[in-house]
Amino acid sequence: MGQMPRRLHNLLLSLRDLLLSAGPLALLGVGLVALAFHWLKPTPPHQVTLATGPAQSAYEAFGKRYQEALAANGFEVVLLPSDGSSANLQLLREGRADLAFVQGGTGELRPEDGDDLVSLGSLFVEPIWIFYRSDAARRVHGAARLDGLHQLRGLRLNLGSPGSGVPTLMERLLDANRVPADALTLTRLGPTPATVELLDARLDALVFVSAPESPLVQMLLQTPGIQLMGFAQNEAYARRFPFLTPVTLPRGVVDLAANVPQRDMRLVASTTSLLARDGTHPALLQLFAQAAQGIHGGAGWFNRARDFPNTRHAELPIAKEGERAINEPTPLMQRYLPFWIANLIERMWLVLGILLAVMLPLSRVVPPLYQLRVRSRVFRWYGHLRQIEDDMEAGRATPDELRERLARLERRVEKVSVPLSYADELYALRNHIQLVRRRVPGPAPT
Repeated sequence: MGQMPRRLHNLLLSLRDLLLSAGPLALLGVGLVALAFHWLKPTPPHQVTLATGPAQSAYEAFGKRYQEALAANGFEVVLLPSDGSSANLQLLREGRADLAFVQGGTGELRPEDGDDLVSLGSLFVEPIWIFYRSDAARRVHGAARLDGLHQLRGLRLNLGSPGSGVPTLMERLLDANRVPADALTLTRLGPTPATVELLDARLDALVFVSAPESPLVQMLLQTPGIQLMGFAQNEAYARRFPFLTPVTLPRGVVDLAANVPQRDMRLVASTTSLLARDGTHPALLQLFAQAAQGIHGGAGWFNRARDFPNTRHAELPIAKEGERAINEPTPLMQRYLPFWIANLIERMWLVLGILLAVMLPLSRVVPPLYQLRVRSRVFRWYGHLRQIEDDMEAGRATPDELRERLARLERRVEKVSVPLSYADELYALRNHIQLVRRRVPGPAPT
């Protein structure tokens, strides 16, 4: 065997010994990492379902913005249309949606919802928009301006579809104003058909609970002959109903040139939150909470910049991902790494730290194991040499037999390969074989 093959053979042999010595520890580490990966599930599913709302609603518009925001990180957001908040709550409970927009006060929360659902924070306020026809108000009340729910008596009013949660909210408010249901002609149409009915004069008034970004709200605010009813007692409503907030629609904010509205409008608003099922992957919750900062963090008709998202008005526990996104800056790694890498490191670093703390002490066993494995290739032949020496002293073998056995042992030892750092032990074995050969009785053969 040439010099280079011999060196390669010794190198491969050393590597084999090292792998066999450290292999069990490495397999243990890989197994623990695999178990941690399975337990933590650091890789989120690439598809998530968001329950929005009716067509042409603010919920639908916001859903499309979340869809675009998460698509930038490689996630598909499936938008699930619904009638509104109450329907969204039911979709979450049934597991048909992972996240949903829900208005405060318009859904009927159950005691078990606190265990099954979490909130990512309050996103925006949704005023109660009551639009009415000026001619209908003039016909019923002799005045074109309405400023209180008690003035809705005698009108044909659309409360919204049952799944929106608006009928439940309006029934509570009408009851507080002592307006019985039989004092109005009520319908329960969706936003778009109700708007058509209002414009065609088959309805006198309709109710929306929506963000001002809703296309229908934007359109009705600028439609001639359609008026927005104010809430002169908006502060009182906020005291009576904790889920309501007094807000003001400033004069001219809709259209400065046309001065729409022509006066400050006092309104009441509910706060909309983004709710999620408790089992939704934390990485997805983090992405939605971070996207909410950009989508809802700007100034609007009813809020200043960075007023939203916030943790106020929460009817359910705030998810820790929501708390972190609202109150802390973007994690350092996410600023410089793709989300999937940053998320993997963030979710696995603690496990890897614990694993490192466990594996470091165990790794101290590897050098002694390696040393024992290498030296055993030499020391195992000392047993054969000792047996030959015992047979020689007891006279159980002739000198020729002893010399033959020593020769066979020497030939076998010559084939033993050890790292250079252990070569002295191999040469010591060869010297000991020669010492025993010199002790064999009789003259050595020529």
